[in-house]
Amino acid sequence: MNALGNVDVSAPAIADDITIGDLLEALGGHPSSRLTFRYGGRPLRKGYHVTEVKAGNFAGLDCGANPEAWTEIFVQLWDVDDAPEQMTVGKFAAIIGKVADHLSLDRSARLTFEVSDGIQPMQLHRAATPSMVADEIVVELSPRPASCKPRDRWLAEQQAMSSCCGPTSSQCCG
Repeated sequence: MNALGNVDVSAPAIADDITIGDLLEALGGHPSSRLTFRYGGRPLRKGYHVTEVKAGNFAGLDCGANPEAWTEIFVQLWDVDDAPEQMTVGKFAAIIGKVADHLSLDRSARLTFEVSDGIQPMQLHRAATPSMVADEIVVELSPRPASCKPRDRWLAEQQAMSSCCGPTSSQCCG
């Protein structure tokens, strides 16, 4: 696979939360390339639609009673074969641009894809960094898992401490 911009796409690792800004930046410069989203081990059908784009500001309490606040953009994909040609990067970017003309889109907002074929229930997905395959841009989607934010923060702290102060490291331990 070829790299888009300065991004190494040799192994399409799923990102924790790619932003709409990251996605648009990675897609930039390829307006005529076909844009393929993959989920569940297969691509969306070539006639898929972007049926809705929503932007929201959220506030809540996590399971440790810690206040949380974030912005999120939802892009709804309808997995149908209802168009004669597959969507291009340019058309997708134009759709997002039109939404940005009417809504305030925070380019650093968390990005979630809602995917359904119109029969199965909608599923929430996160996106990997796009990769280029021939003349096609491929975005791998994976189900967005639930998480416990206090536990996630604790695990990240433990990992940082073990990588910094492990038995073979002397860089940051006094």
